[in-house]
Amino acid sequence: MSENSVFRSGPATGVGSMPGGDSREAAKTVVGSFEDFPFLPELPARGPGADMIGRTAGMLVELYARVEPSGWRIGDRPGRDTRRARSWLGEDLDAFEEFTQGYTGPLKVQAVGPWTLAAALELRNGEVALSDPGACRDLAGSLAEGLRTHLAEVRRRVPGADVVLQLDEPSLIAVLRGRVRSASGYRTHRAVDRQVIESTLRDVIGVHDGGPVVVHTCAPDVPFALLRRAGAAAISFDLSLLTERDDDAIGEAVEGGTRLFAGVVPGTDAPLSDPAGSVMGVRTLWRRLGLNPGLLTETVTITPSCGLAGASPEYSRAALAHCARAARSLADNPE
Repeated sequence: MSENSVFRSGPATGVGSMPGGDSREAAKTVVGSFEDFPFLPELPARGPGADMIGRTAGMLVELYARVEPSGWRIGDRPGRDTRRARSWLGEDLDAFEEFTQGYTGPLKVQAVGPWTLAAALELRNGEVALSDPGACRDLAGSLAEGLRTHLAEVRRRVPGADVVLQLDEPSLIAVLRGRVRSASGYRTHRAVDRQVIESTLRDVIGVHDGGPVVVHTCAPDVPFALLRRAGAAAISFDLSLLTERDDDAIGEAVEGGTRLFAGVVPGTDAPLSDPAGSVMGVRTLWRRLGLNPGLLTETVTITPSCGLAGASPEYSRAALAHCARAARSLADNPE
């Protein structure tokens, strides 16, 4: 199955995080909301190890991290924090497996990408791994091996799934522009060369054995061309942050077969418009680019604008259901 055919069968999905701490309740909500493109929920409210950095740190191979007052720091051996992160991921997989019995079709899992991880994980001296090119390479290699193991485990538990990997890179723009602060806070780490960023992403994306990889960032100025060159089959973003400066890059992405995961539903409690109103921005973008409306459902997956960890449980359920309805509205009336 080609990457795009996998995506065509999933018109809407979530970003990753959900409120609360009940794995079974989260899995039930997600699978019930997205019968044709569920995602493995993340529950950061449980504490360190369930947060996005700690969860991915628990996947690393031959690198371990522990919680310090300043954040997550790489250590010599697996400790309580690593065990907790792996235990919670196991609980989440158990619950997800229970509610996806017999499922066939696309299924998404998420992990932090190599550059956001390098901007967050501290070395022994207290500076983030981003400060040391060798540490960045080691971290990316460890992440790649960990993701390979994780993806194999998901395929084992849900054998009918076409697994889609999402790499979360909220700090990517800061890394590109030299905006990641040092431990003292008085300076910033220098910008990483774009070719190094692209090459590292390509190596990590490549662990998915030809399967589709989405790169998600909810920051402005998404580097669409860089992500496409690195091998991303889809790019996930907050639609409200796009400007007309992004038009050319988006048009080239669509014409090149890249899937767009358009975040159109607020990630925290807010009034929800009618479903057609939620995707009006997508239709407006399409008209501005002069693209064929018939391409919409083949190209766009509807999501919340970011994770739902900060939302109330009631709103998170409503937001996921609203994404599904908005995707149907787009399919029924693409003009």
